[in-house]
Amino acid sequence: MNKKITIAIDGFSSTGKSTLAKQLANQLGYIYVDTGAMYRAVTLFAMQNGYINEESFDKQTLINSLPNIKLQFKFNADLGFGEMYLNDVNVETEIRTIEVSSFVSKVAEVSEVRAKLVEQQKEMGKDKGIVMDGRDIGTVVFPDAELKIFMTASATTRAQRRYDELVAKGDKVTFEEVLKNVEERDYIDTHREDSPLVMAEDAVEIDNSHLNREEQFELVLELVNEITKTI
Repeated sequence: MNKKITIAIDGFSSTGKSTLAKQLANQLGYIYVDTGAMYRAVTLFAMQNGYINEESFDKQTLINSLPNIKLQFKFNADLGFGEMYLNDVNVETEIRTIEVSSFVSKVAEVSEVRAKLVEQQKEMGKDKGIVMDGRDIGTVVFPDAELKIFMTASATTRAQRRYDELVAKGDKVTFEEVLKNVEERDYIDTHREDSPLVMAEDAVEIDNSHLNREEQFELVLELVNEITKTI
């Protein structure tokens, strides 16, 4: 029986990190944690309480409110993964909107928010057998992860994927709006002072601009198998 490992998947927005992580978790029988959903839930909380909008961001009030934010993943057998609950309310659909996307990188910049969520994430992965995706998993949350993946693709490719997803869900957005959001998030994610998006030195970089989901999955599963055979 191969030993379980920690798999850290980082990368830019809309590179399919969550899709890959879910595939791996299902195949390996691992726990899957979407850290982006956690930051999105905090962002939704800030929006619901008027702490952030297009004109302003009351960071201090959000920081003061962090003890009042309860985050949970509850497994949905029909979907095959855990859905995000914010203060006991299922917010899986609400956190995926373009409105939340437009603010999430700003919320994720706040050091106190990151500290709270990173602490929870480390606790989730203490027993290994976990696939976690985000922006700083291989560099901050699990710097000793046995496998680190860093995913990238061109901004245009990622915007098209995100646009297609939103339109399929019935959201009324333009491609230009989505592309602008992707580029703005890239800039904020890579330039923030606390845990910026960078590729860990020992990560495997995967540019999936021209890979489909199955090709990508098989590539990474092979990496997993190679590692688990040696430990």
